[in-house]
Amino acid sequence: MKETYRQIGMRRKLVQHLRTKGIKDESVLEAIGNIPRHRFMDTAFIESAYLDKAFPIDAGQTISQPFTVAMQTQLLELSRGQKVLEIGTGSGYQCAVLCELGAQVFSIERQKTLFSKSGPLLNELGYRPKLFFGDGYKGKHQFAPFDKIIITCGAPFIPQDLIDQLKVGGIMVIPVGEEQQVMKRVVKMPDGQINVQEFGDYQFVPMLKNKAMGI
Repeated sequence: MKETYRQIGMRRKLVQHLRTKGIKDESVLEAIGNIPRHRFMDTAFIESAYLDKAFPIDAGQTISQPFTVAMQTQLLELSRGQKVLEIGTGSGYQCAVLCELGAQVFSIERQKTLFSKSGPLLNELGYRPKLFFGDGYKGKHQFAPFDKIIITCGAPFIPQDLIDQLKVGGIMVIPVGEEQQVMKRVVKMPDGQINVQEFGDYQFVPMLKNKAMGI
């Protein structure tokens, strides 16, 4: 599907908006500038696709607002070729941003409807992440350790299984909380302990509840 000049122009305006809101990583801004967000949304919302807002998608979920996607990605401090575990494929938009940045992406989705839709769309756009249907709390032990882990839904705690699958020195970005979440960046230390920083309040749909042990 060919893009219109208007869509390209709106995307450029979105990138400028994100820059004024404090997104400084130019590679993240470039990725968002390259990805047709409207392709990940219901046709009813296409005209609003480049507003800095979240919108509903299938299965009662949402596509996160672009600022949230950009902030989480910036906090990951990604380098090309790094192995990234994403919990919550959702629409596939955040996954596309990670792929655009050159990451090897392993993404898990619990909602069958979203899992079935995101793979074909990402492939059509030229991205080749490894997608899995299953319980994100448990991660993917067989592909661990991961350089980076990103959680795109509200978690009531930091799952221990995910910490175990993070490389020493690796970074996990996770919104933690029940009704409202605090964005946390978790760095795994050489002794296996974690260093946690907080980066403000956010609102995410909840992580589904077949939970592993957490901390």
